Amino acid sequence: MNGGVIAYPTEGVFGLGCLPDNYEAVNRILNIKKRDIKNGLIVIVSSLHQLKGWVNLTSSHVNRIKNESEVVTWIVKKTNQVPIWVSGEHDSIAIRLTKHPIAAALCDISGSSLISTSANMSGEQPPSDQNSLQEQFCDIVDYIVAGECGMKNGSSMIKCIDTQEIIRPR
Repeated sequence: MNGGVIAYPTEGVFGLGCLPDNYEAVNRILNIKKRDIKNGLIVIVSSLHQLKGWVNLTSSHVNRIKNESEVVTWIVKKTNQVPIWVSGEHDSIAIRLTKHPIAAALCDISGSSLISTSANMSGEQPPSDQNSLQEQFCDIVDYIVAGECGMKNGSSMIKCIDTQEIIRPR
């Protein structure tokens, strides 16, 4: 994924992704979605080690993330190493330890966390199946990873790691 943008299945919806430290690729995603950079983006990982240098997780945080039975994206305080094009205007970053086998494999293969944002234009519904994804994004992204979304429908729940406050319900 050297600077490329992919579409791929996640736990709830098809996602658009790229390597988070590649400004050009992230900017392409923001342009595709017509999304403001100040909003920030979610980063998925297959291992919390892929966040090294970006967050300082306590053992309590790690246990909470690893033992969560739901699909949850966590809001975690960021370090100054997180690029602004990932966190936007926030002093935190949205992270998810992905439970989807394809999304996790993409993190493993790239040896990196990945940007993960729903494959849709801002305000519109994401595609519901592989054919719709192909129709909407075949000329826009560099590659579409075959596969189905997980059992959950819709975007993940978003919670604050410190307070457990639900920012966005499922």
